[in-house]
Amino acid sequence: MSSKRIVTCTVNGREESFLCKPQQTLLEVLRDELDLTGTKEGCSNGNCGACTVLMDGKPVVSCLVLAVECEGVELETIEGVADHGHLAPVQQAFLENAALQCGICTPGFIMSTKALLRENPNPSEQEIRFYLAGNLCRCTGYDKIIRAVQDTADHKIA
Repeated sequence: MSSKRIVTCTVNGREESFLCKPQQTLLEVLRDELDLTGTKEGCSNGNCGACTVLMDGKPVVSCLVLAVECEGVELETIEGVADHGHLAPVQQAFLENAALQCGICTPGFIMSTKALLRENPNPSEQEIRFYLAGNLCRCTGYDKIIRAVQDTADHKIA
């Protein structure tokens, strides 16, 4: 029998503490304990990228990260992207380029895009496609998503 542990970390700029079992994933804790349901569950095995969040600024698939590993880290989820109720430029670019349909993959793509543009503010199309290769979409095709990333990069703001 495993006992729950207290984990304290920063989530979207706020310090949070939660109880979790050692085997609970970050995805489960975000959705079930912290009520941050914007992070989506797609495959639960790390292959689709729908549950991508930023952990200390780097994209991770939250279905493969144990919540106990988050002690002291900084997490950013899709809920932390908008600025006081206004869409961030990356979100606006996805909307304007129709780079979303069902919405399951969108939060993961947006979080990966934020990480990409922090690392490389002016990526080529090939660099965008390579960086986003871990995020899968079954609805839009990728051209609209690539254009949204390029438009965000052109504005130099993620």
